[in-house]
Formats: sequence, structure tokens, C-alpha cells
Amino acid sequence: MPLDGYDSADKNIVERRHSGNAARYALRGKAKPQGEQAPEPSNFASELLQRHADIHTKFYVPLIALVSLLAWAAWEQLPLMQAGLWGLAALLVVALRFLSILRFKKLETLAGQERHWLLTFNGLQALTGLVLAAFLMSIPNSVESISVASALFATGMALIGGTVLTSYNLRFGVLITALPAATVLAVLMVMNKAPATTAMAGILIGTTIFCELLASKIRGMTIAQLHSEVVRDQLIVDLEAATAISDEARRRAEEANLAKSRFLATMSHELRTPLNAILGFSEVMSNEVMGPLNNDFYKEYVSDIHRSGSHLLKLINEILDLSRIEAGRYEMNEEPVSITDAVEEAKQMMKLKAKQKHIKINLQLQPALPDLKADARAIRQIVLNLLSNALKFTPDSGVVTIKVGWTAGGGQYVSIKDSGPGIPEDEIPVVLSSFGQGSIAIKSAEQGTGLGLPIVQALVHMHQGHFELKSKMREGTEVVASFPKSRVIAPMPANNMGIPHQPSGTPPFASNRQTVAAPPMVGVGGVTEKSA
Repeated sequence: MPLDGYDSADKNIVERRHSGNAARYALRGKAKPQGEQAPEPSNFASELLQRHADIHTKFYVPLIALVSLLAWAAWEQLPLMQAGLWGLAALLVVALRFLSILRFKKLETLAGQERHWLLTFNGLQALTGLVLAAFLMSIPNSVESISVASALFATGMALIGGTVLTSYNLRFGVLITALPAATVLAVLMVMNKAPATTAMAGILIGTTIFCELLASKIRGMTIAQLHSEVVRDQLIVDLEAATAISDEARRRAEEANLAKSRFLATMSHELRTPLNAILGFSEVMSNEVMGPLNNDFYKEYVSDIHRSGSHLLKLINEILDLSRIEAGRYEMNEEPVSITDAVEEAKQMMKLKAKQKHIKINLQLQPALPDLKADARAIRQIVLNLLSNALKFTPDSGVVTIKVGWTAGGGQYVSIKDSGPGIPEDEIPVVLSSFGQGSIAIKSAEQGTGLGLPIVQALVHMHQGHFELKSKMREGTEVVASFPKSRVIAPMPANNMGIPHQPSGTPPFASNRQTVAAPPMVGVGGVTEKSA
């Protein structure tokens, strides 16, 4: 099996699983067909001999019937002694053929004996032809009429046809079996010296040679069919091997990834505890709670320690969040959550950073949006990560636009678009992968961990939502996180306390969808625009 290019451990595992296939090819006694331009007949000699044996096993009853018929004819036409000798010879040949076929079928493998058995079967075919020729020679050797010649001609043609059906798997099998009898019949008809009988004799000999060529063509077609079966079997074996290797490699990769995720998820306390201590003590020293720091360098060092510790803690939190999601240990606490409130909260948290870069944040919020059934922390993290990314890659005095509204399917979406340099199309898959960073992010002074978008994408998918990133060079990047209609919490039904209710038969939020277009668009009726 062609297992080159795979990991050695995977190959060893698969080779042990598929060792039975190699044994199957060894039992069939042929080499693999790889690299062959055309099927070699020598590679399929054992199959041809096996098919010859199978055919003769099925034709023994007709053969015995034919011998019996000829013996009866000999009894009627020949002296008793001559008919008896021919009958014994015919029965002996039939018995030899039957015993040789039985012996052949008992063999588990030929192991290089193909030539021996080919000669054996051809020898038995020659004996059969000689016995038939002896019978024909013993009949009265005068063909006095066209009717007798026609009967002999029909007998010869039937003999040749039956030989083709039973002996085409043997090379020269038809010629060896039919030519002696056809020659005797041709001689008998030529002795009549009539043009018609002479023509019949020529046709018999020509038909015998033609049928040998026809048997050769049939044998070639059989070899081509066997070759195709071997190629098909080899392709199946190779496909099974490649599939098994792929499955084994994927299983090992999944186990390794799961082990990594479980390790990081369980290391949360061990990683965060010392960092919290570092941050706490550095903050105490920076504020000079226990006394003044008389050295300005110490103050600068403490500030660097606190800043570096905060960055490291943020990195660890992102890695642990992604690891918990991959390990399936992220527990969702579903409750009513407003995307609008999450956007307002994220805007307030990023307000200082936007002010430092003179970035304008535009809010376009559709009013009266109902809550979503979602994890509040996850929704806040989605919005905050997207807004932080947008501010990071938006140049000074740029614009970040946030839109919240209905989707065309009755769900809700949040879209955050920046006016940054954009992302090349071929780098989008890299940006969405864990720790992936585009060329612009690498050149940027505000490099991140490359985990923000993968975490957002995973959290959106946990809510059965859809995540989409669209970007054009020198125009900016837009990220859209949408949530399905099943996540939208329907308004409360009507009661007697004066709360308005939906008319009977009207789906939830029908009135909102009538006044506000479903796709996200700037300036759609019912959209409130804010800026910071």
C-alpha cells in the first residue's frame, strides 16, 4: 500500500489493521498492477485456469451425454469390438479430465505451477480431440450425397462451437481440441470430390482457425476484466488505507487538542493567582501605600511591571476562554440580554481609548428591540472584542460605526465597521484562526494576541448564530454577528393591566418589521443615530 508521506506511527497502526489485504493479494498470486501500461496475461494465468476448471465442472453432464450418444451410434455402425474399444477410450478420457479438475480445485495456491497445469489441461484437450477424430475415422468413409455431407458439416460446426464455449480460457485449447476432428471431416468431404463438399471442408478448417482467434480475443477481454478488478480492489485498499490514516491522524490530533484545552482550562487558578499578586503588589507600590519610593527608576519599573502583568493576565484570560470553549467546558448562563445595552456599555468602556485617538463612534440602533435569550457575559465579550479590534485598527481621527437591528430572518444582529486599512482577502482565514494575525496587524504598533476574533466566532456559534467578516483594502473592515430568531424573546401576552398586546394572528414584532427594514442599512426609518 502506498503509505509514503504519512506519519510513521499512523502507518504502523494502519499496516497492522490492513495486513489481511496483503495476504489476499498473495493468495491470488499476482503482482499489484501499479505502473503497468497494459495487463500482462502471465499475471492472470491462475485465474484463467480456475475459470477453465469451473466451466468444465458445469459441462460434465453434457459431455457424458455426448459420449453416450456417440457410443450408441458406434454400437449401431461399427463392429462390437471396435465400438467397445472406442467407448472405453472415451470414458477413460472423461475420467482423466474429471480427476484432474478435482485435483486442481483442491490446491490452495498454484505457487508457480501455472505452466504445468496449462500443459496438463491442453494434453487432456488433445486426447479428447483425438478420441473424437478416431470415432469419425471409423465411420464409413464414403460421403455419397450432399445430405450426408451437410450432416457431417453441421456436426463439425457444432463440435467447434462447443469447443469455443468450453476451452477459450486455454491458449490454443480450441485448436488442439477441434482441429483433429475437423480435419477428419474435411478429408471425408473432400473425398466426395464435389465442389460443394470441398467448399464445406475448407469452411470447417477456416472456421476452426477463426474460432481459435475468436477465443484469443475472448481470453484477452477476460484478462482485461480481471485486470480492472485488481485495479479496483487496489484502489479500494488504498482508499481504505488513506481513510484509516486520516481517521487515525484526526483522532490523535483531536485527543492532543482536547488534552491541551483541558490542561489550560484546569490551569486557570494556578496561572491567575500569581499574576493577581503581582498586579496587586505593583499597584500598592505604585500608589506608595506603604511609604514613598525615593527612586524615580523604581516608580518606572513598578509601572512597567503592572502594565506587563495586566497584558499577560489579559492574554491568559483569552487563552483560557478559548480553551474552555474548545474543551466544551464553557457553561452558558442563559438569561434575557439586550444587545443595545451591551453596545452602550462597551462604548462607555472604550470611550477613553477612542478619545485618545480622536475616533468618532457612531451608533445606529433600531428602537424597541426585545431581549435575546443568551449568556450576558458572552454577549458583552462579543461586542467588547469587536469594538476593541475596530478601535485598534482605525487610524487617528477615524470613524467606527456600530449598528444593531433586525435580520431578514427575524433575528437580531450587531455590526461594527471601522475605517481602517482593511484586510487582504487571502488573509481573512488566517485572521479568523487561533493566534492568527494579518500583515497589517503585525506591522501595527498595537499588536494583539490573535485570539479576539476566534473567541467571538466561537461564542456566536455557541448561540447558534452566524459570524461574518467583510473587508476591503483602504476602505475598512465590517464584522457582523447575527443571532437566530429562536433566540429572540417574544413580548409578554396581553393582560388586564393596560399593557398593549399583539392583535390575534399577528406574529411577534410584526409592527417593528413593518416600519423598519430587515437588512442592516444606515439611515433606515426607526433607527436612532448617536455619535461619540
